[in-house]
Amino acid sequence: MGSKHRLLPWIESVLAPLEFDSALDAFSGSGCVSYLLKTMGKRVWSNDFLRFSTDFARATVENSQETLGRQHMEVLIRESSGRPTFIEDTFRGIFFRDEDNAFLDRVSANLPQLSAGQQALARSSLYRACLKRQPRGVFTVSGLDRYDDGRRDLRIPLEQHFIESIEIFNPLVFDNGRRHKVTCQDVFDLDRPLVDLVYLDPPYVPRADDNCYVKRYHFLEGLSNYWRDADFHPGSKVKKLRKRYTPFSYRRQAESAFDLMFRQFQRSTIVLSYSSNGYPDLEVLVNLLRRYKEDVKVHQATHRYHFGTHKAVRRSVVDEYLIVAA
Repeated sequence: MGSKHRLLPWIESVLAPLEFDSALDAFSGSGCVSYLLKTMGKRVWSNDFLRFSTDFARATVENSQETLGRQHMEVLIRESSGRPTFIEDTFRGIFFRDEDNAFLDRVSANLPQLSAGQQALARSSLYRACLKRQPRGVFTVSGLDRYDDGRRDLRIPLEQHFIESIEIFNPLVFDNGRRHKVTCQDVFDLDRPLVDLVYLDPPYVPRADDNCYVKRYHFLEGLSNYWRDADFHPGSKVKKLRKRYTPFSYRRQAESAFDLMFRQFQRSTIVLSYSSNGYPDLEVLVNLLRRYKEDVKVHQATHRYHFGTHKAVRRSVVDEYLIVAA
C-alpha cells in the first residue's frame, strides 16, 4: 500500500516507449499516475471507488484551468450563521482540536459557492491538510496528543495547512490540450473502455495486516460528501465507515479477481503495478496475463514504502514490479 509518487520517474521510463494515446488509470488512489499520464500528453480516464481519491484527479487531471485565488479562499473560510456542525459534534476529541473541527464544518458549508473544479481543488487541499495534521497520516486511532513529537505539522492549525496545500495544488493545474474524465466506480462496473492502455494498481492482498483503505482513510471519505448517508461501523471509537467489499482483499478470491480483470481489459495494453509483498505471487499473475496477451514483460525496481509520517515510521523495502502485457 502507498502512493506511487516516489516511483513516478521509473514508471514514466517504462511507459514512455509504449505506443498509446489514451489511458485508463483504474485504481487512481492519490492520482499521481493519472497526473503523470496527463503530463505525457495522453487522454486520461481516472477512476477509483473511493470518492476522496477521485477528487485528487478532478482537481489536477480533469480540471485544466481553474485555480483558487485569495477571493475564493475568503469565501471558503467565511463564517456563516446556521451552518452545520456535524464534524464538531461527531468527532470532538478524536482527531482534531475543536477549532480545527469547526474550520472543517465551515469550509464544507461554503464549498457549493465554488465551481466544480475549484471545489475539487479545495477538497484535495482539505484532505492534504487533514493528513498533515494526523501524527501517523491515517485515521485509525484517536488521541490528539498521543503521538505528538513536536513536529511543525502537528502544531499549526488546520487552516494554515489548508492555505499551504492550496499553494501546492494551484501550480499543478495545466491544460495538455486533451479532454479527460474522472469516475468513481468499482473496476468491474466500468464500461469496457476503448482506451489504448490500462494501468492497474489494485489493492492487492498483503502478506500481513490488510489492504483496507477505508479503515485508514475513512475520515477523508466521509468528508468528501460530508458524511451524507454515512454507514458507520458500530462501536468504532474513531467513527469508522463500514468496509467496502473488494475481492482483492481475500486470498480465496484474489486470483480469480485478477483473472476477471485481465479478461475485462484484454483489448488494451495492460500495465499492472505490483509488489513482492503481495498475494498472489508474481509468477501466478504473469501466467494469468499470458492467457490473454502474447507479450508479457516484467520490469523491477526496489522501493522503500513509508507507512505514516512520524519519526518512528515503519519502512518496508519491497521489490516493485510493472508487468507490461501487450
